[in-house]
Amino acid sequence: MGSDTVTGTLREDVLSARRIVVKVGSSSLTTASGGLDADRVDALVDALAERRGGAEVVLVSSGAIAAGLAPLGLDRRPRDLARQQAAASVGQGLLMARYTASFARYGQRVGQVLLTAEDASRRAHYRNAFRTLEQLLAMGAVPVVNENDTVATAEIKFGDNDRLAALVAHLVRADLLILLSDVDGLYDGDPGKPGSSRIDEVHGPQDLEGVVIGSAGKAGVGTGGMVTKVEAARIATGAGIPVVLTAARHAADALAGRRTGTLFHRTGRRSADRLLWLEHASAPRGAIRLDPGAVQAVVERRSSLLAAGVTGVEGEFAPGDPVDLLDENGNIIARGLVNFDVRELPLLLGRSSRDLARELGPAYEREVVHRDDLVVLPAVLGSP
Repeated sequence: MGSDTVTGTLREDVLSARRIVVKVGSSSLTTASGGLDADRVDALVDALAERRGGAEVVLVSSGAIAAGLAPLGLDRRPRDLARQQAAASVGQGLLMARYTASFARYGQRVGQVLLTAEDASRRAHYRNAFRTLEQLLAMGAVPVVNENDTVATAEIKFGDNDRLAALVAHLVRADLLILLSDVDGLYDGDPGKPGSSRIDEVHGPQDLEGVVIGSAGKAGVGTGGMVTKVEAARIATGAGIPVVLTAARHAADALAGRRTGTLFHRTGRRSADRLLWLEHASAPRGAIRLDPGAVQAVVERRSSLLAAGVTGVEGEFAPGDPVDLLDENGNIIARGLVNFDVRELPLLLGRSSRDLARELGPAYEREVVHRDDLVVLPAVLGSP
């Protein structure tokens, strides 16, 4: 197994970062029985406060449901949504109270920001989220972001805070994302077994070939695991943001640029906000089937979707809702924001924009999905 910290040169991507998103998992903040561990919270805040003198920090923190378990007499994370929401309701206040007290030791204020995927998938909502986060940072506060588990339903959940952290890093235009958990990096096998070695750097998907990636740990207080962390790293690095994955106990080393954990290098450039959120945070309200010509136009030429190429619709959606675009075999090829209601779109199927404008008026000459509001999904492009 690799050592906790690799000696040598410091990581320049970390040292040069002026805005950092740090995500910490439930197991790194709580006791085995589910209550908050004050010492662990203070240790994390110590590390953040030390680096914050030279950078802005946004903290994405799990732990609300876990913190609410013990006070409600629950011995493990419940499976039903109602009790999860109840635990989150109790635990979120305890979590923020602990952060408020801990950051106060350094004279620093914190601000709570609770998000659901619904907030992320609609332009107006995520713009409001961006403005709130920007204003908190401008006023010297540390934003503490969490999924709003008290109201989120299965249909509007991010599913894990690793993905949320990657999206928040893109939203606030962060220079770096640090994912903290109870494992000190990505290993090429089970880190608990002899012969497994930590992977110090990942430059792209080719470095992960043959790597066995585990799921959530045994503590039973979190929802993630290495799978969600690697996926979050893929999202962030694809948007031009490097990622450090390490254990919470090494937070200070990671923030100081020391060679701890696994560094995922950038693999792409920053994209338009709405496209990243559309791909990774939106909950499609329906689907639109395309003929082969329209599939080719959307995927290969990155063209807008016109009514002439639509063969059918499914679900319940209104103008502005996200919808999946399907090929003739029902495979999802893209996702976009539709310009028509599900009830009016069937009247337009297979007809040219010119004919529609002549018969129904100029409002019907517009695209079904404009190319600026459309993202081709990675599987179609051969991406991992």
